[in-house]
Amino acid sequence: MGTGRRGLIAAAVTVVCALTVLAAPGTAFAAPAPTPEPAPTASADRPAPATNQELEAVRKRLEDLYHDAAVATDAHNAAEEKATRQSEELAALAKKIAAGRAELADLKARMGSAAAAQYRTGGLPPEAQLALSDDPGQFLDGTGRILQGERAAKHLLGRTTRTQQDLEQYAEDASAQWKKLEASRKAKAAARQKIKKRIAQAKSLEKQLEKEEKERLALLERQAAQKAQTAWLGTGVLDGATAGASEQGEKAVRFAAAQQGKPYVWGAEGPDSFDCSGLTSRAWASAGRPIPRTSQAQWAGLPRVDAEDMRPGDLIIYFDDASHVGMYIGNGSMVHAPRPGRTVTVAGAGSMPILGVVRPDA
Repeated sequence: MGTGRRGLIAAAVTVVCALTVLAAPGTAFAAPAPTPEPAPTASADRPAPATNQELEAVRKRLEDLYHDAAVATDAHNAAEEKATRQSEELAALAKKIAAGRAELADLKARMGSAAAAQYRTGGLPPEAQLALSDDPGQFLDGTGRILQGERAAKHLLGRTTRTQQDLEQYAEDASAQWKKLEASRKAKAAARQKIKKRIAQAKSLEKQLEKEEKERLALLERQAAQKAQTAWLGTGVLDGATAGASEQGEKAVRFAAAQQGKPYVWGAEGPDSFDCSGLTSRAWASAGRPIPRTSQAQWAGLPRVDAEDMRPGDLIIYFDDASHVGMYIGNGSMVHAPRPGRTVTVAGAGSMPILGVVRPDA
């Protein structure tokens, strides 16, 4: 094994061993796969293959890297949703400000006309106009019109004041909304950088492996998933489960299952690629039931059900931080978009640590 490649794999072993030391006493870890046939002796032209222990460490390190990327993907998607919503709110405020300015200009013009009319009458008080009038009856009629004019002027002044206050509030709201938008954009950019960094680290680690080592690594991954699935089913969680899907649930399952083979791309919502929550949110949207975009928002915002009561179409949320989601399709299986480098596929519903189950159409 080349020095650089051995160094990266050794680093992965060091990370996993450190995590093992820091774990709580009694914490169990997945056992490595059965020991393979003795590896050929290293030579100058052919380095020795990675040991089974090293590959298990690589598997766990890759799992950690892709998990970090999944968490960052959720953060990216949430920031993108916020930015979109904030942009729409900012545009609405801009329209209000434009309309308010037009109204204020009209009110000021009308007030100017009223002031000019008052100037033309000389602006004399009613008592003086009565003393100078030759026709008291005509004066009284004029007085009524003056009072109406005064009330109209007061109304114009009140509307002008309120419009000015509204404009000031709109401007203040727009400034606050702009700051929120900028914060969301920065959060989105930071998440994007973290995603790219973690995926690059994972790919760099995988690139160091020879073909035979990659095959053994894939076998270790399948064995770990099968072990977790067997343990989950062994709890009897699905014993007697007979609940069928709702009409909308069936539509969502059909949509999700039809996406098998399409690649995982972080931030993608179809139609050609998906991330985990992009798949589930689009599937339920196709069934006429829009749901939150991210796995964390789906966990936080959708009704929860016991795993024993799962039915096809329900969403299974994985890991303590709700960083992954799959759709239950029945018979202990789920369909999901696993991670970068993989495609939408069917897997055991218990092949990863389950946080809980939510039902979009509860």
